[in-house]
Amino acid sequence: MLIAADKFKGSLTAVEVAEHVTAGLRRVIPDLDVAAVPVADGGDGTVAAALAAGFTRHEARVTGPTGEPVTATFALRADGTAVVEMAEASGLQHLPGGVFAPLTATTYGTGELLLAALDAGATSIVFGVGGSATTDGGAGMLAALGARFLDADGAPVAPGGGPLRELATADLSGLEPRLAKTAIVLASDVDNPLTGPKGAPAVYGPQKGADEDDVATLDAALTHYAEVLERAVGPKAAEHALAPGAGAAGGIGYGALVGLDAAFRPGIDVMLDVLGFAPALAKATFVITGEGSLDEQTLHGKAPAGVAAAARAAGLDVVAVCGRLQLTQEALGAAGIQRAYALTDLESDPARCMAEAGPLLERAAESLARDFLV
Repeated sequence: MLIAADKFKGSLTAVEVAEHVTAGLRRVIPDLDVAAVPVADGGDGTVAAALAAGFTRHEARVTGPTGEPVTATFALRADGTAVVEMAEASGLQHLPGGVFAPLTATTYGTGELLLAALDAGATSIVFGVGGSATTDGGAGMLAALGARFLDADGAPVAPGGGPLRELATADLSGLEPRLAKTAIVLASDVDNPLTGPKGAPAVYGPQKGADEDDVATLDAALTHYAEVLERAVGPKAAEHALAPGAGAAGGIGYGALVGLDAAFRPGIDVMLDVLGFAPALAKATFVITGEGSLDEQTLHGKAPAGVAAAARAAGLDVVAVCGRLQLTQEALGAAGIQRAYALTDLESDPARCMAEAGPLLERAAESLARDFLV
């Protein structure tokens, strides 16, 4: 029995999900052989999944999204593979008092976190992006790594996406030289371009406090930013602005593609490789996946869809556990999931459902075991 589930956001980590599912299964079948590979799709929880897979925990003190210092964690394996999660440095959880800063939040601390990984010995980096408080196109990250972004007076442009409208010149020649020797994979479940109707400001800006005027300001500023970078580094800057993943995490994907020569891959595919999912799957006869909400987004690169696709290719049955279920049985089946067990079927009150997620998940796992394993 292989449990490969993502976190239940706001309730349980991926590790805790596996623990509670295991407890529920073993109430029905005490001697059941269970293995767990907690998974993530590149967003928040990615470092936690790597640590659960045996990576070593490292911490660094870096600049938060509004300039205050924060402690960020990254994971490093003995072979030099690091997992760095931008939300650890520049995520929404680091906004003081939860107050949004849509025009001025910076990814500078993410650049510092990447430097810390290099200092710790990283030779390849899985760069998970998602959950950001920022829409600065990765300019802050690149500045921390040695790039220069100057206004018409030759002064550094202020932090954030909004001030990029004042950008006159960009110089990436001072980027940390170790980056050129480091393989960086941009791991994301987002394939949006940098700007436009499906770009970072329009689609994700409102989640970070941007109103209609802010979205327009940010879209214009990032468009200008890409134009200045095109003058600095050539046509690839314009090409990358349209590339899948450029709009990830407020455009930090664009900064990674242009400045770090990162390779974009769907986050769940990268993480399944890094976490050792294939060897675990080879030993399994049945797979349980899941996440907090099984919905339309799940079908577009989220962890359960990736797990189900791999398990189906291996000829294995897959069921899911979740906090809430917003997919039809037909949609689940198309994704390779036979059935889903939702906590809201056991407790209709959302607040209680989240507060009691662990015990409820154990009850759901008991039902799963009786339905499929007895």
